[in-house]
Amino acid sequence: MEPEEFDADVLRQFVLAFKKGKLKPIVKSQPVPKNNKGPVKVVVGKTFDTIVMDPKNDVLIEFYAPWCGHCKKLEPVYNELGKKYKNEKNLIIAKMDATANDVTNDHYKVEGFPTIYFAPKDKKNNPIKFEGGDRDLEHLSKFIEEHATKLSRTKEEL
Repeated sequence: MEPEEFDADVLRQFVLAFKKGKLKPIVKSQPVPKNNKGPVKVVVGKTFDTIVMDPKNDVLIEFYAPWCGHCKKLEPVYNELGKKYKNEKNLIIAKMDATANDVTNDHYKVEGFPTIYFAPKDKKNNPIKFEGGDRDLEHLSKFIEEHATKLSRTKEEL
């Protein structure tokens, strides 16, 4: 509740609206980026559902903290990953500052930084957490190739 003026009547109206299910939750969110054309899409609280939960695309999402050393080390690798898959029509490489934005889906638990999930287009409420591998281009690419529902590019020959 974020009232301009607070009194008993405002509280009463709020409680009635709550009971009727007419309230929308307040989502902590940075401003929606004006230009989001880079190889790694920026997700904020207000765009989580439209980007990550979009049933048309597979999404690899990194939840990071700007002060996290591991996240800073991952950033150039993650940008390379975005460039590698930028021509994939059904795959989005994305990142979200989890300290400044609410994650609006309970299936995406962030308990440390960075946390990386792969959200297949047909299983948005059953994301696959990246665990146990090195956070390098090779292991992240392998993770994507293993879980992607449709990749247009052919595997590179050795």
